[in-house]
Amino acid sequence: MNNHKTKIAVIDDDKDIVFLMQRRLRKENFLVSFAYSGRAGLEVISRENPALIILDLGLPDMDGRDVLTNLKRNKSTKDIPVIILTGKDEQIERDYGMELGAYEYITKPYDGDYLVRIINRVLDKRKRGEN
Repeated sequence: MNNHKTKIAVIDDDKDIVFLMQRRLRKENFLVSFAYSGRAGLEVISRENPALIILDLGLPDMDGRDVLTNLKRNKSTKDIPVIILTGKDEQIERDYGMELGAYEYITKPYDGDYLVRIINRVLDKRKRGEN
């Protein structure tokens, strides 16, 4: 792949999902940082400056939508693409997440191959300057 150690931040409170996603993404040659809560995720993003963020909506300390809103309002993080990965499958949630600025919305359970394809597509679009 063309990822040569691209940084991805994963923010999800499910430790099993984070572990499996880390393993899969590292196999694809991504550098992965992670957090299990919204506030910790914002700190990781600020410190690591990832190329892409994978964000769950159901976080213990702050809603994932609030994390996304915070990211999009911050000059240093507003252009980082966010993929929402959540168990919330309602169309209203999907629409709202996209309205807030997410690039993609994927529901759990998810397919690892599909997630990698979406990540690569989003990163390729960003490299070409597309939204």
